[in-house]
Amino acid sequence: MKFFIYLILAVLTFLPVFSCVYHELDSPLLSSETDQSLFEEINETGFEYYQNGNTLMPASASPHGNFKLRFNSQALSSLDASGELPQGGTFAEGSVIVKEVYANNQISIYAVMKKASSDATSANGWLWSEYRPDGGVAFSIAGKGSSCIGCHDDLPNRNLVRTFDFH
Repeated sequence: MKFFIYLILAVLTFLPVFSCVYHELDSPLLSSETDQSLFEEINETGFEYYQNGNTLMPASASPHGNFKLRFNSQALSSLDASGELPQGGTFAEGSVIVKEVYANNQISIYAVMKKASSDATSANGWLWSEYRPDGGVAFSIAGKGSSCIGCHDDLPNRNLVRTFDFH
């Protein structure tokens, strides 16, 4: 009888330990990005400007003003010899595209897309965010591109990046 009491006590003691759920850090169920880490990433070196850094005019339906577009090395590796993503092409994982939107010759907002297909906060394979120049979050990655995808989803498909179709 004593044996069964000890056995029950042992089971009750160790049951909570064995029943815990464990997620590895690289689990697709968890987000590896935060708004802060993505803002820090867009301020690193190694980005190159589209069309030599020329200021571009927005498309008529765009919520963004005049802008410059820049790409990190992963995004650049996806572009063809003309510096554009071919129709039907896709950007490499880890690609970061930064749209520097200008008002009165100063950056007013950074609109950012990062290719992160397995991240829990991605939508259509991308993290979507917007930042003020001081790093304040204007649109969080937690929003999953809810205000962005409607415009970026138009054809021709260049992995949701529209600039190549207008410039």
